Amino acid sequence: MPLAHAILASLDLQPMTGYDLKKFFDQSVGHFWTTTQSHIYKALNDLESHGWVQKHVIPQEDKPNRKEYSITEAGRVELRRWLTTPLPPSPVREAWLIQVFFSHNSSNEEITALLEARLRDIRQVLEVFHSRPGAGAPPQPPPGMERAWTLWQITGDYGAAYYEFELRWHLEMLERVKNLPPPGK
Repeated sequence: MPLAHAILASLDLQPMTGYDLKKFFDQSVGHFWTTTQSHIYKALNDLESHGWVQKHVIPQEDKPNRKEYSITEAGRVELRRWLTTPLPPSPVREAWLIQVFFSHNSSNEEITALLEARLRDIRQVLEVFHSRPGAGAPPQPPPGMERAWTLWQITGDYGAAYYEFELRWHLEMLERVKNLPPPGK
């Protein structure tokens, strides 16, 4: 349950609402893992039913009540168990590779256009990675957050390396695709 455990880990930092969690995920781990608001709320309900989080309703004037969640001690035990349990590799699931796989009836130019469009997107993503705080320079973590900051940087470095690999791969494959025999041969 990566989402449930990502929520537990986030709530271990500080109590948050479902909205706060979505915003935090988008700003922190969004470069390698995403989720939706509806999945977060479903997971929060499941976590609450397991006794791993507790909900605090905070009344607000002229707004709906704020539902803030915090991790329980049982939630910390479960989080620790999960954080120390090795996970198997996840299968690759890339829709654009399905396009390439079944493009035997497409022209080389059509396939090249697909790869070039993806190449543009990858370059944009890499710009974001290279402009992130700490990229290419020693990071300046907030006081008392040096260890967490370094681990966050490690995940950012993974993301940059992943997309740099994709960039190199696409450049190599573009040359191969341009030299394919025409469809039907």
